[in-house]
Amino acid sequence: MKIAIGHWLLMASVCMTPSVWAQAVSCFDKNVLYWQAFPPGGESDLSARHQQVVLKKKCPAIDTIIQYKAGAGGGLMWSQMNSLPGDGVNVVGVNLPHIVFQPIEGEVQYKTADVTPVYWFHFTPDALVVPENSPYKTFAEFIAGAKKDPGKMNLGGSGLNSANHASHERLNAAFNIKSTYVPYKGTGDMALAVVGSQIDGAVTYTAFAVNNKSKVRALAVAMEKRHPLLPDVPTFRELGVDWVDGAYRGIGMPKSTPLDARKKMSDMWAALNAEPEMKELAAKSGFELVNVGVQQMDAFMAERTKVYVESAKRLGLGKK
Repeated sequence: MKIAIGHWLLMASVCMTPSVWAQAVSCFDKNVLYWQAFPPGGESDLSARHQQVVLKKKCPAIDTIIQYKAGAGGGLMWSQMNSLPGDGVNVVGVNLPHIVFQPIEGEVQYKTADVTPVYWFHFTPDALVVPENSPYKTFAEFIAGAKKDPGKMNLGGSGLNSANHASHERLNAAFNIKSTYVPYKGTGDMALAVVGSQIDGAVTYTAFAVNNKSKVRALAVAMEKRHPLLPDVPTFRELGVDWVDGAYRGIGMPKSTPLDARKKMSDMWAALNAEPEMKELAAKSGFELVNVGVQQMDAFMAERTKVYVESAKRLGLGKK
């Protein structure tokens, strides 16, 4: 599965300008309640903390209050998000392909249509990492180790039926190996296991590899070109597999939220992404900024859902 992200990345430069805040965005008159579907310490939490800092500088009279309801690889929060007040200040962190894969598998209490995204702000490419003290120094050594003892290599990831889970299955199929996927509640929990060498490695994201550079070794990234912060790490394309993929990170709101309130929140997040400080924070952490707001949402979700449904069939999701 090759993901066509170029159009959505391009929108970051054509839809917003640094002066958008002064021109089009007004601050809320109430605190923003920002619900996270994963535990503290992962990429979603780091993203939220970046946004919290910049939003406070732009709207000093209000706070962005980050709250956590983790479980089921994000599914616990997403199954309950429509029970939150549709008051225009309740927002929930959402992820793709998770909100497509999980309902297909059928072990969560929500459907993809129950989730109402209002802005996608990050794309994070897949990455394979091992602990810094791992005996595998290269991707070739890793594959050789996996083939030597089929099924004995344990690779961590964030959640079941998530982008990481899909990446694990793809890794096994593409390189004809058999490793075992170990799901964690979130990247923060998984990090302890990887850094502590409790598992052999992880199928995760470039952001994790960048932010834990001295603790883990990245062996491959699913990008068109090498990551500028990981210049010595080959792409899967260089390794012979056309693998350019990853996860999207965004915000959603309860379905009862009026359209004008969703539009206002979408505009706020677009303005955040356009801020120089946000761009700097994202770049340092290995995030790729994207800008998909309410006006582009239907087309974007239709495109992504089609891709992920096809991928789910190849992964055998939903087959008991």
